[in-house]
Amino acid sequence: MSAGTPLVTTEAIEEYIAKYSNWGRWGDADELGAVNFITPSIVRGAAHSVRAGRVVGLGLPFDQHGPQTGVLGRTNCLRYSTATGTDHANGLQRLAGEELPHGFGFADDVIVMPLQSATHWDVLSHIFHNGRMYNGRPASTVTATGAEFSGAQAWRESLVGRAVLLDLPATLGVDWLENGHAIDADQLDAAAEFGKVKIREGDILLLRTGRLKRARAEGWGTYAGGDSPGLSYYTVPWLAAHGIAAVASDTWGVEVRPNELPGAFQPFHIPALVYMGLALGEMFDFEGLSQACAEEGRYEVLFSAPPLAFTGSAGAPPGPVAIL
Repeated sequence: MSAGTPLVTTEAIEEYIAKYSNWGRWGDADELGAVNFITPSIVRGAAHSVRAGRVVGLGLPFDQHGPQTGVLGRTNCLRYSTATGTDHANGLQRLAGEELPHGFGFADDVIVMPLQSATHWDVLSHIFHNGRMYNGRPASTVTATGAEFSGAQAWRESLVGRAVLLDLPATLGVDWLENGHAIDADQLDAAAEFGKVKIREGDILLLRTGRLKRARAEGWGTYAGGDSPGLSYYTVPWLAAHGIAAVASDTWGVEVRPNELPGAFQPFHIPALVYMGLALGEMFDFEGLSQACAEEGRYEVLFSAPPLAFTGSAGAPPGPVAIL
């Protein structure tokens, strides 16, 4: 935790819940949360802001060489083939028992993975507090068959709009933030000033801490479950005041670890995700985007990252891109 950052108390959690809850704001049936801030006019404006037509991928590869170690029961993606080019080359492929006509062949795959094993969104059925999830729905509505409300499919037409890269290492002149560095509101403002961007309602924040850069330099280690730089709990008022729709980070949990509330687990997620309905993206890759933004001289992008519509899932990977 950064020097000078006060410890979080249970009273602070209750205070932020009371002040910043969005339950009922968009109606009792709402399943979207803060992504409601992203309006069609915001999407149009973001599209019109594209200048260079430069597309930057923001997702980690899904393969057996990913960051997972088994923490939280998460493993890396396993992909295997059910049909291959070697099958075709050796004349082994059949359709309904018959040889495929006219030299036709194909390849198919199967994947087995936790949906939060690499780049992903935490959706609003992911976190509970005192038996409730976003918009006051009972946690018991998320069963072994999936989430009855606010599954990943609810966001399949959202999380496209204006995003701003807040590049903390570039702002502070370091390679990466150290583990335990709590990013406060002043540092968010400084990063926006560095990028010459004004934060607006409906923005998607792309929070680069350099944690992924460090993992690539030193090895995965505890990247997917250990200590990390991240947002301070005390940025909740700043996020609420600016009407932020989503925060995507290059860390596994968005918030700083060790957490600022001793003995707690991810306390920022309680007011942010459960009550504000803030979309939280984890393990995004902003290294290429950091370079592209520096080269183009602009830190505002058109961002597209709807989650794959796994019905009832509490998290899901997108195919995220930024367009400058």
